[in-house]
Amino acid sequence: MHIDAPFELILFGGLGDLSQRKLLPAMYMLAFDGRLPDDGKIVIITRQALARDDFLNKVREALRQHLDARYFDEACWQRFSAYLLCHTIDLDDQVTFSALAAELSDDNDNRVVYLATGSDLYTRICSGLHGAGLIKPCVKVVLEKPIGHDFESATRINQAVAEYFEETQIYRIDHYLGKETVQNLMVLRFANSLFEHQWNHKYIDHIQITISESLGVEKRAGFYDHVGAMRDMFQNHLLQLLCITAMEPPARLEPDAIRDEKVKVLKALRPIVGEAINNKVVRGQYDAGVSQGEPVPRYRDEPGVADKSTTETFVAVKVEIENWRWAGVPFYLRTGKRLAERACEIVVHFKEIPHSIFPLQHKNTMANKLVFRLQPDEGIRLMLCEKRVGPGMNVRPMNLSLNPADHKKIRVPEAYERLLFDVLVSNATLFLRDDELMEAWRWVDPILTFWNDPDQRPEPYTSGSWGPAAATLLLAKDGRLWDENS
Repeated sequence: MHIDAPFELILFGGLGDLSQRKLLPAMYMLAFDGRLPDDGKIVIITRQALARDDFLNKVREALRQHLDARYFDEACWQRFSAYLLCHTIDLDDQVTFSALAAELSDDNDNRVVYLATGSDLYTRICSGLHGAGLIKPCVKVVLEKPIGHDFESATRINQAVAEYFEETQIYRIDHYLGKETVQNLMVLRFANSLFEHQWNHKYIDHIQITISESLGVEKRAGFYDHVGAMRDMFQNHLLQLLCITAMEPPARLEPDAIRDEKVKVLKALRPIVGEAINNKVVRGQYDAGVSQGEPVPRYRDEPGVADKSTTETFVAVKVEIENWRWAGVPFYLRTGKRLAERACEIVVHFKEIPHSIFPLQHKNTMANKLVFRLQPDEGIRLMLCEKRVGPGMNVRPMNLSLNPADHKKIRVPEAYERLLFDVLVSNATLFLRDDELMEAWRWVDPILTFWNDPDQRPEPYTSGSWGPAAATLLLAKDGRLWDENS
């Protein structure tokens, strides 16, 4: 697909970490693939004025650092740089917003405002845009996560943005939904009777969803120490992956039909409140250790982290969905920093066979599994049992790869490429609706409130491990283990 109409992308936080690592490289790759029209503008909003040469050099270096070297070439850079403009805005000075309006077209029907800033700035930015006459019915706004710190603040921010934009204009982004494998999960389920007929409590024992990072907080300590793993990863990314995995088949492949089914999942989550939080939720903070062969400090010794911080860098939760499809099927969700490896996986554990006729087949270790791997290398694998070559009827596990990229050697687009393209063509399927956001916060809020008690402190875990011992116990109590080598 190709964008035919001229576009304007106004990028607040345009030279911030997210923009340099993800957003600008994604737009470059859309240009590299020939999917952008010749007539377009990418307006980078900065707080400090930059000369054009300095600005372009900064973008160029970001692209060279974060793109695969195979895709950065001088000819494409020259085409891409022609889109780029730099504009300085002071959020407290309406004149700077009016100056931005003078740089834009009066008749452009494809204008996107991307707020790659903290959500506490959304109201001031929207007010400034409105005052400059830059918000019209055709303008779309993209909101980065996390939106708010809790249910109350998210409600306040949602209502403030809704004063300037209709719900159909608002695109709340979760880049995990833009990953190829997440969308392939939907196709695998809803286009194949083989899987959908077994996608329920009769055949599935449990499901694990893991987002692990081997890195620490790095340069995000100032942000992260006020947010933590629950707000940064669990409330959005993990719950969204849960929704995609557990949702009912939508009636149509349309944005609201899909989002209706995701909301139903969130509303069906069994609340975790009171003492149940200690039984079903594990909270951890990384200690000193060895990561990727190098000694690393504990979280509290990271620059920018408070000395007595109780911010969690690890969360694991046993989640239960109270509906007919998933009754009795636990979902184990976890995320953390400074873990053994970087990975993102959804592992569907099917129930064991009732009786094995093969003497060396261990039912509990050879049960069928369907693994959706989202990072670092996307792919889908189905674990089956087969006969070991040789005499006798010895059984061994084998993996059946369902990843077409292995065979076609095609480039898999980054998540932000897909999502930015979808915004530019007004496809809201992979973006959160307001009720999705609020239902997620409503479910998470009691846990966050419980942790406000000063007696509730995160359990330390060694950097380079798979998290606190309590996370292992969370599954061991149910006679299960985490998939750490799937």
